Amino acid sequence: MTGSLPQFIHWKRQFGGSLLLRTWSQPARNDGGSAMGPAHVVGAAVIDGSGRDPSNLDISIENGRVTGLGVSSGHGERLDAEGLTMTPGLIDAHVHLGLSSPIQPHFSFRISAAEIAADIFATAGATLDAGFTTVRDTGGIDGGVVNAIAKGKVRGPRTLSCGPVQCQIGGHGYYGAEWEPTELWSSHHIPGLCALSMMAGNADELRHNVREAFRRGASFLKLCVTGGVVGAHDRLSDTQFTAEEIAVAVQEAAARNTYVTVHAHNNEGIRNAVEAGVRCVEHGTSLDESTAALMAARKVALVPTFAVVEQLLNDTAGAGLAESTRDRVEGVREQMTKALAVAKHAGVRIGLGSDLIGPAQGRRGKELSLRAALETPMEAIVAATRTNAEILGLSGQVGVIAPGAQADLVLWNGNPLEDPELFSDPNNAVLVIQAGHIVKDLR
Repeated sequence: MTGSLPQFIHWKRQFGGSLLLRTWSQPARNDGGSAMGPAHVVGAAVIDGSGRDPSNLDISIENGRVTGLGVSSGHGERLDAEGLTMTPGLIDAHVHLGLSSPIQPHFSFRISAAEIAADIFATAGATLDAGFTTVRDTGGIDGGVVNAIAKGKVRGPRTLSCGPVQCQIGGHGYYGAEWEPTELWSSHHIPGLCALSMMAGNADELRHNVREAFRRGASFLKLCVTGGVVGAHDRLSDTQFTAEEIAVAVQEAAARNTYVTVHAHNNEGIRNAVEAGVRCVEHGTSLDESTAALMAARKVALVPTFAVVEQLLNDTAGAGLAESTRDRVEGVREQMTKALAVAKHAGVRIGLGSDLIGPAQGRRGKELSLRAALETPMEAIVAATRTNAEILGLSGQVGVIAPGAQADLVLWNGNPLEDPELFSDPNNAVLVIQAGHIVKDLR
């Protein structure tokens, strides 16, 4: 059941610790209509995204936004959330909704456009159900998916997208057969639905491609500047695009008041990108102290991605990839863990991204559980809320529970500060509110 807050909602603990949500009101809705009237969420332990300790505050909501913190007036609708923990709607800064089908069949014309679309929209809905109300798609979907979600035609999180990833010829992001001419790669795109990557052989071609990406609705750019784990024709040690070529994309992004992020594993590729003026680095696996210091000085953010490493180590076939992919993953987790510590010590702003691929994207919150084990649960929550909002350019709008922010709220069955593993199970997100509308309601 989805829609605006009902007239009165009461949580009652049942045998076995499960929860029953009883409602008395008009049918709920998620049709993109007007936001709900005045409402109050009362009784929850509130983790507001700032890093402060939880507090028991009533949250007042009107016209899709948070309007007040403190004791509610009692005027308007009321949700009794005693015994639950509230966080801001989570943000995943590295998703691939367009890679929701098994990857190898997807790029071998063995899956229909209808099935690919069904997989994308199912993943979008599952992302919302896991408590993620905003995501940054870092390659795979075309602008049509963003618009379909924004119009309320399918369930999904608020989505920012780079459109197709920008890659060099023969580099990471190309999954055509070895015999397939590069110019045929774009035939794998399904306009309005999915477009994984665009190939460039020089700076002029890259400039053309990024302008085309913006024309098709990209809100930022992503370049692959090293090889990758899920690679077809590249190695992790490869550097891709020159600093001068990367700077072309930075220039085009700056002309549109936006930024470039880069897929980068090895330190040389990371440094090339930072010196060229990018604003964010994805993965950062082999980041060293010198480059981390440069990132901090230039206010370049890092988004580590641990969940995909776990996914590929434990279920390579489930992602639709060959078992040989596991060999490429070996050692990445340990290196990324070290890079996280190096970046933290240098004062780099560190966000959070899952990077899950293939059909098994239902447990996106595993990224928070993994990060909580490496840092603290509160640091993981802040990374997935306030920090990610800053990286996405949405600071103060999402990722915090504060007056004026979007009413993106999640009520959790448990205390994630004591048991961060609860993020791994979407069923623990018992109520999800996005912009003042209930989009998930477990009863």
